[in-house]
Amino acid sequence: MSDIELSIVIVNYNVKDFLLQCLNSLVKAIGHFKDYGYVSEVTIIDNNSTDGSVDFLQPIFPQFSFIRLNENVGFGKANNIGINASKGKYILILNPDTIVEENNLATMHEFMENNSNVGFAGCKVLNPDGSFQLSCRRGFPTPWTSFSKLFGLQKIFPKSKIFGRYNQTYKSIDNTYEVDAIGGAYMFTRKEAIDQVNGFDIDFFMYGEDLDICYRAHNLGWKIFYNHETQIIHYKGESTRRSSINEVRHFYKAMEIFVRKHYSSSFIFLLFLRIGIFTRLLLAYINKYKRQIFTLLIDLLSVNIMIMVGTNYKFGGFFNFPEYAYPTVFIVVSFIVLASMTAVGEYFEGKHTIRRAFSGYMLAFFVISFLTYYFKDYAFSRGIILFTILASLLISSFYRFVLLLYDKLSGKESVKRIAIVGINSQSKNIINQLQKAEARNTEIVGLISTDSFSYNYDINFPIIGNVDYLSRLIEQFNIKEIIVTDAVFIKNDFMRILSDISSHTVKFHIANEFEELIISRFIDEVSPGETILSKYNILKFRYRFIKRMIDILISVFLLTIGLPVVYLLDKHRRDLINDLYYVLKGKYSLVGLFNIEGEKYSIGKIGLTGLAHISNPKRMSEKSIKELNDYYLINYNFSLDLDILLKQLFRKRSGN
Repeated sequence: MSDIELSIVIVNYNVKDFLLQCLNSLVKAIGHFKDYGYVSEVTIIDNNSTDGSVDFLQPIFPQFSFIRLNENVGFGKANNIGINASKGKYILILNPDTIVEENNLATMHEFMENNSNVGFAGCKVLNPDGSFQLSCRRGFPTPWTSFSKLFGLQKIFPKSKIFGRYNQTYKSIDNTYEVDAIGGAYMFTRKEAIDQVNGFDIDFFMYGEDLDICYRAHNLGWKIFYNHETQIIHYKGESTRRSSINEVRHFYKAMEIFVRKHYSSSFIFLLFLRIGIFTRLLLAYINKYKRQIFTLLIDLLSVNIMIMVGTNYKFGGFFNFPEYAYPTVFIVVSFIVLASMTAVGEYFEGKHTIRRAFSGYMLAFFVISFLTYYFKDYAFSRGIILFTILASLLISSFYRFVLLLYDKLSGKESVKRIAIVGINSQSKNIINQLQKAEARNTEIVGLISTDSFSYNYDINFPIIGNVDYLSRLIEQFNIKEIIVTDAVFIKNDFMRILSDISSHTVKFHIANEFEELIISRFIDEVSPGETILSKYNILKFRYRFIKRMIDILISVFLLTIGLPVVYLLDKHRRDLINDLYYVLKGKYSLVGLFNIEGEKYSIGKIGLTGLAHISNPKRMSEKSIKELNDYYLINYNFSLDLDILLKQLFRKRSGN
């Protein structure tokens, strides 16, 4: 029988700096625990980190065991590997981004020894600022509990036993009591209990596995307790923000897995859960694009108010057009203004500018004037149209000027927040030059890792994340400028992330030397907006929107009214119908990229036809096909798609 009393299992992913302070705190806690005559062991499972965690930490802590995995298998599966390797009577599941109190292990061990019916116990978990972390003790997500959590009732009424069940917000944090579940950041478990439930359910990649294991332990008769007598600090979310993991998607997926597994008979519960998830995702989207959406609403509100003001001035009343004109006049004018502003790239394509707003309103004026020429019943007054457009333009321009002024006064534009993609000698040199030349107005946020960097360079800046999830890092750290120094990344993976960051206003530079960065910045100043990101037309909102609408309209037509045409014109009609269905779903596009086996496409979609398709790809090299695909992504527009479609039809009719 083993003489080990406690086994500590830590799953690490890209947080070597946090894991370093965690292990340092454990050394002290283990020493205190040893004073009571108890032996412990520590096992670190590394989930294929890209920040050199094991190479850095293993020499510092030779007394601990390190297990390297070849892939990120998720929180639960990695912990199971550690649990199976553990020999202790008790097992502590601990996050790497934590700091444990010196008496923590001894206090929790004593609690478990005195309460033999407790299978899992958690302690008080604090945020770095000293505030209490709600997720360390929870109730099971029953239908009502989930509803209260998802729709914000718990946040509104935290002291209510009815609404505050999920995070137990109605209970004191300074008492010890039984709970439904504890958080996965710190779980002091009895080996007997965790073996009985067969460890974590690996269906949960991350999130939800702690609730699930507590639920199963509870059903086997084990009690789950929150113990307030000792505490840890938890830097929540460090592993996820330094990875390509989409934590929102995994969180909601985990909730659905849990509900399906334990409440599968409740159709209403699943329905409410999905409504809640959709609502939260919608609110998250609105929050992400709040400035863009608010600007759009200001423009539409201005246009409609100015129509009424002009009508009142011309005809003596705010609604003195003929009755049949309402609400058509508001809907049509609003749609034309919205479409015109989108067409010139004013919405969802970076910062708002007065120049693009002017172009959008002028385009709207000409379109509306053109329509009134042909629809005489609605040609009430060209003076009202001109007044509406000019007045709306003035309001919109003033609003955009205020936004620009606010950004300057608030300091958002004064300091360049820079992140470096790549950890190498070039990164080190560029950082040194930036610190010398631009120390006052430059803040280097940190380094972004790739799969190809080396650790041989001593750079005193933190690794803030992995390039696979650059979009989230830009948001979280408010990054304004990105400098890419990793040549291997540029060659192999550059296209992969462009679509993810196309909605951001970040400036993007590729530079191996400081002089190259200066030149890239100069070009950006001379030709504002002509960045690497704006190079690809297919990434622009207006083009993506138009292309998707055309795909939907044509595929719907060909799958319904136009189905006879499909049968007459195409010999492989069944395959075409299947492909059109995938076009309607958004998997393919009518016109797009040629599919190269083994190639992954994150920008653009595979097309039923395209530049390479009509250029006889069987006679072309893979390099030539890639060049045609790239040309299409850069130069995409509606007329190019139309040309390709016409050439494809001509080839079919000519039998080629």
